[in-house]
This record gives sequence, C-alpha cells and structure tokens, in this order.
Amino acid sequence: MMGKTVSSEENSKLTKWLKTKRHEKGHTMRSLAQVLGTPHSFIGKVENQERRLDVIEFLRYCDALEVDPHEGLGLLKED
Repeated sequence: MMGKTVSSEENSKLTKWLKTKRHEKGHTMRSLAQVLGTPHSFIGKVENQERRLDVIEFLRYCDALEVDPHEGLGLLKED
C-alpha cells in the first residue's frame, strides 16, 4: 500500500525542481500565482509540500513557467 505522496521523496524532488525553475525564470511566488490565476499561497503550499499538484495542475504550472514537464517527470525515474 502506498503512503501519502505529499511527503514522498518523489514529491520532494518535483517541488524542488519547480521552485528552482521558478527562480531561474525570475518569478516570485506572487508573479507565478498571477500567471496561474491562483492565490500566491497556492505556490507556497506546493513548494513547502503542504499541497500536491494533480496532473492537470502540474501541466499548467509547467506551462506558466515555460518548462518541459517531461524534464520534471524524468527526475522521478532517476535513481
């Protein structure tokens, strides 16, 4: 049986990657939230692993950052 994925090692890798990409693209939490049309607290909860993204949210997040979602997902396959 699988445990909660919000605190998993895989989610940690993915959220760190998203945060790094946000910084690389010059976005603050507020500016990214504005692009996504969400409250900035949403970004904080994702980056602090208090909230997990579903697949559609992940794709929208990547689109807002103009990054390839395959790159992020590839991190989950690395050992």
